[in-house]
Parts: sequence; structure tokens; C-alpha cells
Amino acid sequence: MVATEAPGLSLTEALVRLAHLVEQVYGEVSREHDLTPQQAQLLCLLVGGPIGMTGLTRALHLEKSSLTGLVDRAEKRGLVARVRDARDRRACLIELTPAGAEIAVRAHDGVAARLETLAAGLPARHRDLLATAIGEILTEDTARTGRTWGRLEPGR
Repeated sequence: MVATEAPGLSLTEALVRLAHLVEQVYGEVSREHDLTPQQAQLLCLLVGGPIGMTGLTRALHLEKSSLTGLVDRAEKRGLVARVRDARDRRACLIELTPAGAEIAVRAHDGVAARLETLAAGLPARHRDLLATAIGEILTEDTARTGRTWGRLEPGR
């Protein structure tokens, strides 16, 4: 691996490059599991339990029609299933099938492992500072826009 330095990066440039790197990681892991990056993100979200379409729309930042298509394609592959929401008979939840759960866990673990590897060379204090700073950015965005970036409660 060739090491390159990026002196003088602004915060904006650094965040944009990091976003592209994370997207690349999702893309690589997705291909290994014959998924699209969007399918991998959907499955990773569902690892914690079934989630409603509204919650998925917010978490994935997709329009309802785009999410419906994504869920339809994952359902045709046998990765997810629509189930009735016991709290609201008009709504459905999206849950992993056994096959989907197996792939979801492998994809989730693969993404997490690669991101950990990317940060492995950072001293612990830098890792902690980076995590705290990113958490503050996400919290501020949630306060300003209402978008959620945390783990979704199952069923939401």
C-alpha cells in the first residue's frame, strides 16, 4: 500500500473524502455478498429487528417509492419479508428472513471490520476524539433537521 499524505485538508474536504471512503467500503462488502450498497444498508439496519417503512424511509433518506422498490427487490431475493404491525393493522414491518439475517450479519460485520481496520493506526485518543466529533455533528443535524442517525428501535 502506498501511503499518501493529505496536508492542509479542510474539514469539509476531509469529511467528503471520508464519506466517499465509507461508500467504497459498503460497495466492496456489498459486492462480496452479491448485494447493492443500498441493499446492504437496508439489511444492516434490520439486524436489530423489524422496522416500519416510515422508519426505513427516514433512516435511509429515501423517498417512499424508492424504498418500496428496494424492499420489493430484497423480498424477491428472499432476504426480507413484510409482516403485519401488531400495533397498527394498516401498516407493515420489514424483517429479515433467515437467509437475509445470515447475509445481513456477515455484511454488517464486514463493513465494521473494514472501518475498524482503516482506523486501527490512529492512537486511541484520536479515535475517541473523532467519534465524539462525528457524534456531535450528527446530533446537531438531528436537532436542526429531524433526521435520525442513531439505531432505530425495532418496529419504528
